[in-house]
Amino acid sequence: MIVVALIALAGVLSAGLYLWRRQWLDALLVLLAAAGLAGLVGDFSLPGAANKRAMPVEGDGLRAAQWHDLPAQKIDWKAPSGDTLQLDFPRVATPGRMFRLTATMPSAANRRLQLLAENGQLLAEATGDGKALTVQWLPPLAETLVLKARLLDGAGTLIDQGPIPLQVKAATPLQVLGRFGSPSFDATALNGLLANSGAVLDWQVTLGKSITRSETARTPVAKPDLLVVDAAHVEQSSESARAALLAQVAAGTPLLVLAGNAHDSALWARLLQLPLKEQPEAKPAGTPLALTSAPFNPGTAPGAWSVVGDRIWSRNWHKGRVVWLGVSDWHRYAISEPQALGNWWQDVLDRAGIVRPEQVQWLEPEEMALPGQRLEVCTHGVSGEVTFPRLKQTLAWQRRPDKVDAQCVAVWPATSGWLTMQSGSQSGQLYVYANDDWSLWQKAQRRLATARYAARTPALQAVSSRRLPGWPFALLFAAAMLLLWWRERRQA
Repeated sequence: MIVVALIALAGVLSAGLYLWRRQWLDALLVLLAAAGLAGLVGDFSLPGAANKRAMPVEGDGLRAAQWHDLPAQKIDWKAPSGDTLQLDFPRVATPGRMFRLTATMPSAANRRLQLLAENGQLLAEATGDGKALTVQWLPPLAETLVLKARLLDGAGTLIDQGPIPLQVKAATPLQVLGRFGSPSFDATALNGLLANSGAVLDWQVTLGKSITRSETARTPVAKPDLLVVDAAHVEQSSESARAALLAQVAAGTPLLVLAGNAHDSALWARLLQLPLKEQPEAKPAGTPLALTSAPFNPGTAPGAWSVVGDRIWSRNWHKGRVVWLGVSDWHRYAISEPQALGNWWQDVLDRAGIVRPEQVQWLEPEEMALPGQRLEVCTHGVSGEVTFPRLKQTLAWQRRPDKVDAQCVAVWPATSGWLTMQSGSQSGQLYVYANDDWSLWQKAQRRLATARYAARTPALQAVSSRRLPGWPFALLFAAAMLLLWWRERRQA
């Protein structure tokens, strides 16, 4: 802009000189030449899309699938103030694994959440006066279900209801390698729990200096999903054995340390940077099971370690994870509270971060699938084509730039219910809700999708202006200068 200002100043001074000599036309030509030169070197633009009128949007807005088909533009929308509902639940579960459904509303109030079977029988119920309620249920068998849930207020009036689709699939047996430096009832109880769950075990317990009791499956555990050791085994092992154990963890295999027989705190500080403190004798405590504390446990600030549960500490170890289980005497609940003990152990194993990547993974849609609405089906690990028998359609998988390594297709389901898809030897299912299912949840999804779309508007401001072309200014400058030169020559 400084150059433009200098050009304007030179043009005004030159025009002033011509005016002083009463050469009116020459002064005008100088001003035109200065304007053409300034326009040529300056950065001038015209307003564009930013001045377009904002599109009015009423109510809760549109679904994400509907916004996806519209170009980015400014919208005039204000989110309504009415109640909405958010539901959180897994679409796939395994038998014996706790299923949890959480319903959340913006404001706290006395409410009741019920989970019902397909025949209307009450499976679980939760009450509370907070924003969120959670019900739990233990699926007994591997089957495909459409449960039902309803949310009631304190007076028993229905707030919202709808189906809860759930696929209960048998899990691949867990492969566990266990090494124990001394026999204990806790290790025996854990062995029984894992064996009853169908896990493949490679279990060794040292009974004496030269006596070891082994339990090995018919199929050897070549690549375990989990390493379980007691503290005594690590403390009694050689340096090379400890290094080999940690190398397995660093490669990605989780390690669970049962700390009930730990004694050498200096070793653990050196080996895992785990600062241990001797625990005073105390009565069993904790929920849901009252358990005895291990003799040594970390303090309140154990460095790279973090508290992940009641007397359970964890830290990342390269690609793997190490978990310190600082309680004991859980075997006392193997007979009196078997289900509570199984749930507690399932939570402990979850803390260990066991990752078992599946060959094919069907991705859940971003919002509820509804009849007549665009549904994006995405997956990892397949290629070629996918067939939807109920729709009588076969489509080719396509890559999506916004979904890394995923293949996607778009379909428009006609009716509610399970939508089955087949891609080669792999099959999957997605549930299509009815239009009147979970009305408050649909409102929440539309508001969220509309807010995300509105957030795209500021990006339009950068491209909403159009730069003026330079050739008209060049012609104006050249014409004015040529006319001025011609007049100067004629006057001379």
